Amino acid sequence: MLKHLKTLIFILSVIALSACRQQRTTQIPIDDFFKTPEKSAFRISPDGKYISYLKPYKDKQNLFIQSLADGKERIATSFSDYSVRNDYSWTYNNQIVFFQDMIAADKVNMFSLDVSSLKIHNILSQEKVRIALVSLNKQEPDIVMVRMNKRDPGNFDIYRLNITTGALLPYLVNPGNITQWYPDANGKIRLVREYDGVDENILFRPNDRSPFRRIIANNFKTSVRPIAFTGKKNYFYALSNDDRDKIALVEINAETGKEERTIFAISNADIQFAEYSPNRQRLELVSWDAATPQKHFLNADIESIYNKLLDNLKGNEINIDDRDTAEDKFIINTYTDRNPGSYYLYENNTGKLTKLGDLNPKLKPEELCAMQPVSFKATDGMVINGYLTFPLNKDKTNLPVVVMPHDGPFSGPLSRSYWGYNAEVQFLANRGYAVFQVNYRGSTGFGKAFHSAGFKEVGGKIQQDITDGVEWLIRNKTADPKKIAIFGRGFGGFSALYGVSFRPGLYNCAIVQHGLINFFSYIKDAPPYQKPFVKMVYEMVGNPETDAAQLRAISPVFHTDKIRAPLLIFQGAKDPRANISELNQFVHELRRQNGQEMVKYFLKPNERTIFRSERNRLEMYSEIEKFLDKNMRVKP
Repeated sequence: MLKHLKTLIFILSVIALSACRQQRTTQIPIDDFFKTPEKSAFRISPDGKYISYLKPYKDKQNLFIQSLADGKERIATSFSDYSVRNDYSWTYNNQIVFFQDMIAADKVNMFSLDVSSLKIHNILSQEKVRIALVSLNKQEPDIVMVRMNKRDPGNFDIYRLNITTGALLPYLVNPGNITQWYPDANGKIRLVREYDGVDENILFRPNDRSPFRRIIANNFKTSVRPIAFTGKKNYFYALSNDDRDKIALVEINAETGKEERTIFAISNADIQFAEYSPNRQRLELVSWDAATPQKHFLNADIESIYNKLLDNLKGNEINIDDRDTAEDKFIINTYTDRNPGSYYLYENNTGKLTKLGDLNPKLKPEELCAMQPVSFKATDGMVINGYLTFPLNKDKTNLPVVVMPHDGPFSGPLSRSYWGYNAEVQFLANRGYAVFQVNYRGSTGFGKAFHSAGFKEVGGKIQQDITDGVEWLIRNKTADPKKIAIFGRGFGGFSALYGVSFRPGLYNCAIVQHGLINFFSYIKDAPPYQKPFVKMVYEMVGNPETDAAQLRAISPVFHTDKIRAPLLIFQGAKDPRANISELNQFVHELRRQNGQEMVKYFLKPNERTIFRSERNRLEMYSEIEKFLDKNMRVKP
């Protein structure tokens, strides 16, 4: 009997040990989270015969072409100095135009690629100039429209560029404050947005021979974003929150500027995207993010395609990234909160779905963590939304927490945290940290009133929202109050520095990527082409002349004496929004005060805002891992 009992105990012990091992979280290598994707930025040729994508070659992203007839892959570029930018495009005559940023020389090269011969032509090269593609032209396939601040660093003009001959001719000279251009189906620009940071105007002209005239006037709290002309009279579709709190899809008469009808609106979120097919000249769907991504279909044919895709790709978020002119072949992108995503080719005539590649095939969704929408009430009663990601196989109480405030709130219409795959979030959760993302007041996507509630609240209610969220986690016993870090980039970096300055007992440490440390220099040093941005900052944050005391009170550079927590700082030396000498002095003063080991600082010479080099990126996250491991022990 005793012998049988010992055997039973032994068997139960083995089972228990095996279960424990199964519950143990697999530590995923840093490389698997942050290496350059194996294939990305898929496009399809207008005739549907080729697909293109970016793929690493000699540590740089290069263009590759694959024939759909025989499946053969060909390398189209072989740059080893700088990567091909991901905003490349096929033209209507089956060529590709693409850009390369030469960061060290502050130079942009624009190339055309003949797909049949794989010959590359450098059609444009400019120093200290920003260049981007605006539109293509079906009627003149050799002509593309580009915007450049070549004539005046403070204003972008529109040029007609012949990609065969390299001929460059002015098309629209910017009189000042034109910030966006909206082409019609033939590539002609008939709507423009005039914006000085405070007031927004939409201007219209019926053809190239007519002058632009103002049809809509708003202040910076109200937005009208044209999507496309409807094909009926001079009406156009737009996303607008004019005379409403939430952005809706509407139809506007360009002759009068009056809204003719509301096409689609919801009560709990802004409509953020409207998909329009220029080939079929039709609206297809709208999408928005409340807690998770949502879609509403406006066309039965495209809804049918999505439904077929959902049958084959259950559990995934699905988007159409590109399509051929015949709209038979579609490039499909899928993702979840635990999967960085995959690309597929879908052929509508046959229903065939072919996998093109995974962004990161080494990652296994079952080893990653769910991103959960959460909400809490701020001190003044306002409801604040966010996301909480728990580490696998751990109790959801008394956890070490990394708080990740997003960039913004003045960085554009997409200033918020989103549900979906986030490599940083998954990396931190895999290392055993709960990750908390806060959509503080001033974030976009939640309506005009919520966005406006953040104006002039930097260092005030915006930071209080983040603090309230952390204290909510502590009250709920989710967070271990002795193990909380804060980690952000840009304005999120400012929030991290502000947190350790003015709430010193709340955070163990802070991690800052290209952080904002001084609002005075941030405003003064803005590039000339960001003049409208400067005026917007005056309204949303403060004016250096009339609000100097407030800007000084919130800028971390003036409060080094309050910063005693360990810091980890990353910065690209070629970041156009950074004052490197000021940052160096800031770090020097903190090290003098707190000691060399308390402030780790990495300044990378050939990087801008985001680290593009895989080597630099992997080093950064390795340092983050070591820093958190050291500083997230129990507070003294």
